[in-house]
Amino acid sequence: MEKTYKRCSDSAITLSELMLPSHSNFSGKIHGGYIMSLMDQIAFACASKHSGSYCVTASVERVDFLNPIEVGELVTLKASVNYVGRTSMVIGIRVESEDIRKGICRHCNSSYFTMVAKDEEGNSVPVPGLILESKEAARRYITSLLRIQNKKNVHPAFENKSFVMEEYLEELKNHPVRLEFKKGK
Repeated sequence: MEKTYKRCSDSAITLSELMLPSHSNFSGKIHGGYIMSLMDQIAFACASKHSGSYCVTASVERVDFLNPIEVGELVTLKASVNYVGRTSMVIGIRVESEDIRKGICRHCNSSYFTMVAKDEEGNSVPVPGLILESKEAARRYITSLLRIQNKKNVHPAFENKSFVMEEYLEELKNHPVRLEFKKGK
């Protein structure tokens, strides 16, 4: 069977929602968890649109809340497929808020969701390739590829079984921590 390809623009999605008091925390700012829920929804929609399959969230990378979102602001999320593997996709998401009375827009968050396409039995299924139509799309693809490679290159010394804490005690002296281990731990 010949591999199919889709353009990034074919599955790009924009979602806008007015932030209500029910979305806020005790300080009157919008809950980060609510924004993450919206991000997961748009990642699902974008990945499903690209793959033509049900998709699940495999991982989320870098959720940095750059600016608070206020009640009454319009939040717009933009999602696009930045990278495709055999059965997975990296969905780039940008979150902006707008004070609609003042017309002031702020970048609130950028994040990357890895989504995996599934069939009815829950097995991973291949996804279409990606047609990169601009230097920006190529940059996003390569950036995602490098991020994935870096994740795979986690130093083996930090795996639980091979971690030797004594090798890092000197480094800990430069940080605001105090070691108070109980015997056997």
